[in-house]
Amino acid sequence: MSETEPLASVEPAADPSRRRLLLATTGVVGAIGVGAAAWPFLASLRPSQRARVIGAPVEVYIGNLEPGQLARVQWRGATIGIMRRTEQMLEDLDGLAGRLRDPESNNRDQQPEYARNLHRSIRPEILVLNVHCTHLGCVPQVVPEVGAQPFDANWRGGFFCPCHRSTFDLAGRVFSGVPASSNLLVPPHTFVDDDHVIIGVDPEGAA
Repeated sequence: MSETEPLASVEPAADPSRRRLLLATTGVVGAIGVGAAAWPFLASLRPSQRARVIGAPVEVYIGNLEPGQLARVQWRGATIGIMRRTEQMLEDLDGLAGRLRDPESNNRDQQPEYARNLHRSIRPEILVLNVHCTHLGCVPQVVPEVGAQPFDANWRGGFFCPCHRSTFDLAGRVFSGVPASSNLLVPPHTFVDDDHVIIGVDPEGAA
């Protein structure tokens, strides 16, 4: 791993019984804790370090990311999720259009043009998202399992925000009838090779 690659927390597919027990508390506590801790951490850094944390591109090693896993890294003070989606996850994205607020990603401010597609990514299997809810900024839980959930009887896998119960599919597209009004944001990103992605840089030649 190069010196520019941050340590990423990797989140495996959640155990259903454990997730239901923790779902109501972890999202709210995490959202409050991140906000409270961010400023003193940044203030303690030297100028060059502070600039790197706030705005510099971040290179992430994804070679050990298993199918269905989500890694979380920090870029510009935001939590970025990187998920290696399975073939089934990609197939499940199709057929959800009638339940989504913006299934075609028509709001061009939500993603670069190169990610304006069904899977909202450059490589279909690799999802890169700013995972802050577009309602009030909480960090949703990833709930990859397909099946009835307390918040959705016809769940096909995606993200659930415990703060105000907004839901997004596994491309970050927002469902209709929830507080969030727009899809999760796709940050600029590009791939160095099969095992490294840079957050904060567009692919060469991208408009």
